[in-house]
Amino acid sequence: MSVKDCSHHEERQNLHRRIFSLVLAFIILILFVIFLIFIILRPSKPHFVLQDVTVLAFNVSSINSLTTNIQVTVSSRNPNDRIGVYYEKMDIFATYRSQQITLPALLPTTYQGHGDVVVWSPFLYGNAAPVAPFLSDMLSQDLMAGQVLLNVKLDGRVRWKVGTWFSGRYHIHVFCPAYISTGGRRDGIGFGPTVKYQLVQSCTVDV
Repeated sequence: MSVKDCSHHEERQNLHRRIFSLVLAFIILILFVIFLIFIILRPSKPHFVLQDVTVLAFNVSSINSLTTNIQVTVSSRNPNDRIGVYYEKMDIFATYRSQQITLPALLPTTYQGHGDVVVWSPFLYGNAAPVAPFLSDMLSQDLMAGQVLLNVKLDGRVRWKVGTWFSGRYHIHVFCPAYISTGGRRDGIGFGPTVKYQLVQSCTVDV
């Protein structure tokens, strides 16, 4: 290879390096701008509210087991002015004193625009769910007192949307307390054996 050929070869290598460096710098700049916009906008957590709980069945079906059949209405509001929210793989279920008493219901994947409100009304079922013996005693005491504290929980993933850019997935936990009257006490609206409780209870959200 002549000196002239070596010189041309080195020039091509230098040109390729400069092109690669420019492309890399451009990509880094775009990512930095998107990250900067995301930090400046600082997305706020969605606001969740447990609107109501309709109790179709809630009783101790046998020793240390509980049957639950309820419908819950949960709303979510996006407080951000320029950031959208995608909800993915959101499960909702009910617990009693931290023990799950219904099967999880999968909510549909949902996009929530700026300032939008989304409402879900799933049914939650738990047929003869086993309850720990010490919880069974507490449940009996709560039923005798005429009021039971249930907790409606949501667990899933969210993604933020800024323009055409989507963030990574973030874990979201939502915790909604619900006081249910039992026995002779009925603070809800009765339809035969079914009772609907209008709660409008704010929920705790952790992202």
